[in-house]
Amino acid sequence: MPDAARPDRSPVAGDSPGGPGTPGQASPARTVVYYYSSASGMVRSFALRLGREAFDLGDREVRRSVPDGPWVLLTPSYKTGNVDNDTIPEPVRRFLASPVTRRRLVGVMGSGNRNFGEHYQAACRQIARTSGRPVLFEFELQGTTWDVEEARLILEDLDLALDVEHARRVPGAQA
Repeated sequence: MPDAARPDRSPVAGDSPGGPGTPGQASPARTVVYYYSSASGMVRSFALRLGREAFDLGDREVRRSVPDGPWVLLTPSYKTGNVDNDTIPEPVRRFLASPVTRRRLVGVMGSGNRNFGEHYQAACRQIARTSGRPVLFEFELQGTTWDVEEARLILEDLDLALDVEHARRVPGAQA
């Protein structure tokens, strides 16, 4: 959940952080997803199918918020070879303007269109390169059922890795 300027409504995907855990053990926190989707709604569709909190960067209040923990960016790429056509959507640029937001970013996922040739996944790859964060997953257009399942598994593994790292850094925390 964002620290500040959180919209009054719930995130688009309703799973709450955490989840059922083993008695006596804390459940790993679930990394939230921030996404931007154009009018086509393809990236929104993918984000909704992930089954976790997902915040729409098309919403001004969300763009002005700051994630309160680790988060993953899900972004489309738009560059089609026109040198004047910037590949990173403006709402994504605005959200990444905050140093705290950038510091809490843990990875990037991208949606693209293979028809863009060498510019396929350009936004995802550029953000990953600039931020020093990994590209976690790439898919075409709105993704297939298998793409969604693969992304879910990647996010679950990320959640576990972040939980282990947190336990290592915080005395008395359980993994």
